[in-house]
Amino acid sequence: MQSVFGLVVRSGILLGVAARSAADSLGAGASDVESATADREDIRLTQQGDPDAYRRLIERHQPHVAKVLWRFSRDRGVHEELVQDVFVEAYLSLNTFRGAAPLGHWLARIATRVGYRYWKERARQREAEPFELAEWDQVADDRDVIEHLDADQAASLLHGLLDRLPPRDRLVLMLRYLEGCDVAETARRTGWTKTMVKVQSLRARDKLKKLVERCGMELI
Repeated sequence: MQSVFGLVVRSGILLGVAARSAADSLGAGASDVESATADREDIRLTQQGDPDAYRRLIERHQPHVAKVLWRFSRDRGVHEELVQDVFVEAYLSLNTFRGAAPLGHWLARIATRVGYRYWKERARQREAEPFELAEWDQVADDRDVIEHLDADQAASLLHGLLDRLPPRDRLVLMLRYLEGCDVAETARRTGWTKTMVKVQSLRARDKLKKLVERCGMELI
């Protein structure tokens, strides 16, 4: 059976490149120290009612937020809406930011919550559909087909596969294996305990393994 490992690698590369592409037009950010200093000042000014200060915060952190949310939707229109939702939520809860970690980390957690909520809403609204194995049958029938897939094709197949999983399972797999987050970072991003992250990772991998096996492939 074919291994899905190569598919994950190719898709992960594509997703990272696509997220950077979506954010490139926004320009490169400042250094970490300069950014942290600027963040503190602009947060202070925003809380005093300066709208330009929050605009600067958005411009500084939108590339990072866009990259996080590209994992949740590759539809440009949806992606833009999710990014906007993050900065609306961040503005409304800015008084809860204590500065114990960089602002980018705080925004990444909000982005994860917004993306996860989108997945759950989409799962509730989507009508039950049979899982189409045609594309996967084509992959499984050709021993070398994965090596010939371009990144866009690989990402499309992988997203289609993960989309069949419950949002909670998809979230932990995305963070652990596509984002490369360790257990601690995954717990921070999701608000789960480390133990829950480990348990959920095992359960999600088991569900993915069974789904992949239906496609005549194997998960390693």
